[in-house]
Amino acid sequence: MQIRQPEIPHIVFLFSDTGGGHRSASEAIIEAIELEFPNQITYEMVDLFRDYAPPPLNKAPEIYPPLSRIPAAWSFGYRQTNSPRRIRNINNVAWPYIRRSIYRLMEEHPCDLIVSVHPLMNTPVLRTLRNRRNPFITVVTDMVSTHAAWYDNRADLIIVPTNIARENGIEFGIDPEKIKVVGLPVADKFCHMKEDSQEIRQRLGWPTDLPVILLIGGGEGMGPLEKTAHAINDAHLNAALVIIAGRNRDLKDRLEKHNWNMPVTIYGFVKNMPDLMQASNVLVTKAGPGTISEACIAGLPIILYSKMPGQEDGNVDYVVNEGAGVWAPEPEMVVQTLQKWLREPELRWQTASACRRIARPQAAREIARILAARVGITHPE
Repeated sequence: MQIRQPEIPHIVFLFSDTGGGHRSASEAIIEAIELEFPNQITYEMVDLFRDYAPPPLNKAPEIYPPLSRIPAAWSFGYRQTNSPRRIRNINNVAWPYIRRSIYRLMEEHPCDLIVSVHPLMNTPVLRTLRNRRNPFITVVTDMVSTHAAWYDNRADLIIVPTNIARENGIEFGIDPEKIKVVGLPVADKFCHMKEDSQEIRQRLGWPTDLPVILLIGGGEGMGPLEKTAHAINDAHLNAALVIIAGRNRDLKDRLEKHNWNMPVTIYGFVKNMPDLMQASNVLVTKAGPGTISEACIAGLPIILYSKMPGQEDGNVDYVVNEGAGVWAPEPEMVVQTLQKWLREPELRWQTASACRRIARPQAAREIARILAARVGITHPE
């Protein structure tokens, strides 16, 4: 957090650690602000759930990981609430319980602009701004299947990552002039690949003479990652396998004890994902929007093997329809795609080209410029 200086515009980012995408999006935009407008804007990130919500809502960051591992429950909740009318009803019921917390948030964090990167924060906060002058901008961090909670016409601007997300907003009743397609903000390090992939492999201790398959399951190590890893191993592919187990320590321990018949490198939670992506040839991942965006910037062909039902359904369709990857929900299907791509590398290269075509590496910087303009700071260009 930066100390607010009266003569410098101040931006408050509202997020919560219910999934990694909200924090990483905020951090990517803040990084872009620092790069584009050094020392001209101050900012802070506020976890509205953890820091301000009354019990049990303040436990949302802790509840999210186990809940996200129950696909049926997640899908039911997502679909049953995905309408403007139901979102209004939910917020009306919750308002008497949460309003004091929201007003306290506003009093304790005065600012020139509020930026929300979480769908459940928009309507409650906008309700407190009726008699205030704070502009409010939403940055949608879901890619395609964007929930109705993201969209509130009282927002000054809603920034979305895809044209489909914009169409969703219009369907939910948002003024088209308030929705702008920019892309999903990702860290600047993903956008400037300077080191040669072979040099990265040597530094990481990976094989330099084999194609590398990068297998990840998000920050929490979600999805059937372990079964997929075993299926890849059992297929005796002429390739190396790199597995990211995330924060799932039990999974990492089990993987490290497994008897592998191919070169395998296993990591826990990592902070050098740009290097790992640049040094790999294929990505096998769940359909998280951040990972998809990062892979497209890296030109890394994508095999999607898992998704959050409802929330990530559209991500799968988007990747497949754009030719940037395939949907392989069973380990055997993952192996079949890998075998095909290893046998016919030109198919892999075509997919990589499609990834680069839909990539939006400048999204974070463009968002930073939009936010700066809203607080009266113009770009020197």
